[in-house]
Amino acid sequence: MGWFSVQFQRRSGRFARVGAVFAAATLAAIPLAVPAQAQQGKVLRVALTTGIDHLNPFTAALSASTQIGRFTFEFLTIPNAEKAEASPALAESWTPSADKLTWTFKIRSGVKWSDGKPVTAKDAAFTFNRMLTDENARTANGNYVANFETVTAPDDTTLVIKTKAVQVNMNLLDVPIVPEHIWAPIKDLKAPSTDTLAVSGVSDGPFQLTEYKPNEYVKFKANKDYWRGAPKIDELQLLVFKDTEAAVNALKQGEVDVINRLNPNQFEALKGQQGITTNAAPGRRYDELSINFGVTDNANNPIGDGNPVLKDINVRKAITQAVDTQAIVDKVLKGLGQVGGGVVPAIYADYHWDPSDSEKVKFDLAAANTTLEQAGYRKGPDGVRTAPGGAKLELRLTGHANRSYDQGVAQYVTGWLKDIGITVKQDLVSDDELSDRTQAGKYDLAIGGYGTNPDPDYALSLHTCGARPAPDGKGGSTDTFFCDAAYDELYKKQLTETDDTKRAEYVKQAQARLYSQFPTIVLDYQNALEAYRSDKFAGFTTQPQPKGAILEQTGYWGVYGATPAGTTNTADSGSGNTVLWIVIGAVVVVVLVGGGIALGRRGKTSEDRE
Repeated sequence: MGWFSVQFQRRSGRFARVGAVFAAATLAAIPLAVPAQAQQGKVLRVALTTGIDHLNPFTAALSASTQIGRFTFEFLTIPNAEKAEASPALAESWTPSADKLTWTFKIRSGVKWSDGKPVTAKDAAFTFNRMLTDENARTANGNYVANFETVTAPDDTTLVIKTKAVQVNMNLLDVPIVPEHIWAPIKDLKAPSTDTLAVSGVSDGPFQLTEYKPNEYVKFKANKDYWRGAPKIDELQLLVFKDTEAAVNALKQGEVDVINRLNPNQFEALKGQQGITTNAAPGRRYDELSINFGVTDNANNPIGDGNPVLKDINVRKAITQAVDTQAIVDKVLKGLGQVGGGVVPAIYADYHWDPSDSEKVKFDLAAANTTLEQAGYRKGPDGVRTAPGGAKLELRLTGHANRSYDQGVAQYVTGWLKDIGITVKQDLVSDDELSDRTQAGKYDLAIGGYGTNPDPDYALSLHTCGARPAPDGKGGSTDTFFCDAAYDELYKKQLTETDDTKRAEYVKQAQARLYSQFPTIVLDYQNALEAYRSDKFAGFTTQPQPKGAILEQTGYWGVYGATPAGTTNTADSGSGNTVLWIVIGAVVVVVLVGGGIALGRRGKTSEDRE
């Protein structure tokens, strides 16, 4: 189910689905004048190196886009800053019935939309009912309502949701609530007009959209009437940069105030620099090497042009045996991360799964060669193996051209696979191109990633049969195109299990099943590497506390709690200040932003998806 340059877990992304990452452009960074207001510390300028696909919260899939929704729209509940646990937001309280099939939310009184109209339970009921009746409205967060039976608002402060079966994540529905009076007249949620300020600019969150220039910046003003209290800054700017190197230069020159998704070399280089403070925190994203095993839509029609040899689980197993995830952590991440296992990162310890010794596919080139040999793939005189039908084992490997991580992983994977008789052709591309290819299934191997939420449901839902797109390309929020009856059954069990210990076991069993079929290799969980101008900002509210991330959050605490130098940070992480992120900075520009997203996953850049 995070973001700049992530993720919530939702909307995620992984390839140019990851987010960090926006669908990409290729303009050079252009220095801009730094507003005097920004120099006074009242403007927070966030360097953005990922793409924005939509302002429309129903269709936004890229990590930065979903964060924009978090800044501008309130949710029923949000993960708090302390432990990322459910805390009140638009809903003051929530109560399940004895059978856990009916949930009643008490909606906060006195909250107003930015156009002055009151926020009521009817807005929340409209939001969910639109998702139930409009397939396009389910693009970003459809999994949350798939089990809903009815949603009603008996009065302005009461929301009642009835589910078909028990749904244990009802206290953390990652769905931004929109104003009914603005969105009800809109018939087509994929219309360009839904990405305009006239529609998406009416908000009730800590910030209100004021200006958006694709590929350059997004600007917000603080909501002085925000129910938690106004942010300490007056303006939030998200500034788009072509890559993290350009953003780092802007940070050094004081043209932006905070940056994340640094690579290890950049992070180390910024340590100890005057006026700059670095922050490293456990990450909530996973990086992966996806394998096109013969992907299909939800009617089981083949999609794309993946090499047919990858349908053989023996080939996928051999590839997994030939990838040294520890080396990737040690050499590509310089130790600033953890070796991958399941799709729930180690930061969420209750649901995280690592394979046991008997389950783990260990790095072993000799074993990988044996796997292929026994499956009938023989090496020719040139060292390249051939399939039983005579076709050579030649695979395409794609990823982000502008990410040093992808470049490093591609080099290592190419070398390892050569050692087992598989030729790899590297083709790292722009974020937009990567998004298009993975959405269409036109890849063999692809480097990507996804941001995850505290509740594991969304991360697991990305690999269900129902997450695949329809034949017409509509809907879908899949990460891997995986479809497996055993996995789906475990997914359903974890969603309805109210005993925490038993649910955690189902979550782990589902991850083990996914791992055993090799549709993807979870490579690692990168640390969130960030830096900010401590000469301009005294601090930020992190999540989780005390040593969590500033920007890579499942909430808005980082920017909402941004405290200009010389003032006191009093942000209440459970029900207080929000986060502000956005960038308008000075040397920036241009990179990216993608076009519309047809699929919930694939229109996101690899590590930018949520």
